[in-house]
Amino acid sequence: MLNNINFLFVTLFGIGKIKKIPGSFASLATTFFLFFLFHTLNLSPEIILVFIIIIFFISLYAVNHFIKDLDNKDPKEVVIDEFIGQSIPICLYEIAHEGPKEINQILTFYFIMFILFRIFDITKPYPVSYYDKNFKNSFGVIMDDVAAGLYVVAVLVLYMVLSS
Repeated sequence: MLNNINFLFVTLFGIGKIKKIPGSFASLATTFFLFFLFHTLNLSPEIILVFIIIIFFISLYAVNHFIKDLDNKDPKEVVIDEFIGQSIPICLYEIAHEGPKEINQILTFYFIMFILFRIFDITKPYPVSYYDKNFKNSFGVIMDDVAAGLYVVAVLVLYMVLSS
């Protein structure tokens, strides 16, 4: 029973079992899910960020438990890391831009954050690659996506500074 719950958690309710590009599907599902939380349910971005931090710590244990008997320590079906990494720039965007926004602006930034996250997660610039190559455990699986998410934040902050 606990193994089934852990499987559903680390695969983001089975999204990780999609045969082609499960990480991209997980990131896209995360983007839609967060849009729903923020702009349909109107939940506070601060509360969601706390929720993401809790998921991060649970993931360290859950992913470690999932991969302990596997040869491949970063299997494609583990996509909870994409959920965490994709959530970082979206939550921070929502915190930085609280208040009324035009839907076109929101959708544009969500799309940009999705694309940038996928680019950084796939190409793995340093330090994303550092975590991916040097930590063959749950920490490495998760931290490379956290670093990719922080790269997205850095690019968006740079854009906002240069455009203002």
